[in-house]
Amino acid sequence: MQWALELEDVSVVRDGNRILDGITLSIAQGENVAVIGSNGSGKTTLIKLLRGDIHPYYDEERPSAMRIFGQERWNLFDIRSRMGVVSMDLQNMFRSDTKVFEVICSGFFNSLDVFRNVTLTDEMKMKAYEMAVMMGIEDLLGREIGPLSLGEMRRTLIARALVTDPSLLVLDEPMTGLDVVMKSKFRKMFDILIQRGVSIVMITHDLSDIPSSVRRIVAIKDGRIQIDGAKEDVLTDSAISEVYGESIKVENHNGTYLMHLSDGDYQ
Repeated sequence: MQWALELEDVSVVRDGNRILDGITLSIAQGENVAVIGSNGSGKTTLIKLLRGDIHPYYDEERPSAMRIFGQERWNLFDIRSRMGVVSMDLQNMFRSDTKVFEVICSGFFNSLDVFRNVTLTDEMKMKAYEMAVMMGIEDLLGREIGPLSLGEMRRTLIARALVTDPSLLVLDEPMTGLDVVMKSKFRKMFDILIQRGVSIVMITHDLSDIPSSVRRIVAIKDGRIQIDGAKEDVLTDSAISEVYGESIKVENHNGTYLMHLSDGDYQ
């Protein structure tokens, strides 16, 4: 089996605190996974680790290993071209007057703009247009991103991530701030991407974000993997209550999972 991600007893330490503690996790190429957990559980730190933005903690007495696409040592640019990442942090890094087309094309260079010292080939321009069409935003290419809705901006960033035909698309809380209707559209869009052969790892605190095509769930709590298994085994009242530290009810509505406090509102 070829692995996209392999972590063996990996930790991340910040200011003396273990943000991730002894994570062992393997994700095969072509596999689709949702990583769930409450805010502060370590999900975003995991993304930064995989992107190379931060490094694992080195402990002589507790050896660890981290491999991305089978390599323990890698060129960061190569990894980022093979692993597309869409996150709220990235969304806020672009200037508001950047055009949608420029945002998408910046994915070829892992930059926040298309600078004068780089050359956009006709092939790149065509690929950017094709990804815009796939995301349904081809009519926005000439617009600045400042006035875009959240949904339009997320579609733009997904198109940006896809221009290099990545082996893996990592989505960090991709539906935060979206309304119920837009969330439904995004779930369907992610299912279509999976059907087209795009491998997805989704990070989310909200079970309703998870596309029906994602069958494996990894739950993180306090920087550790709490449970890792099939969707129907993990998304249960008892397991989710343990992960979130509250008494929670989980309901399956035609493949969309909702959770709510036993005496509270849906989420």
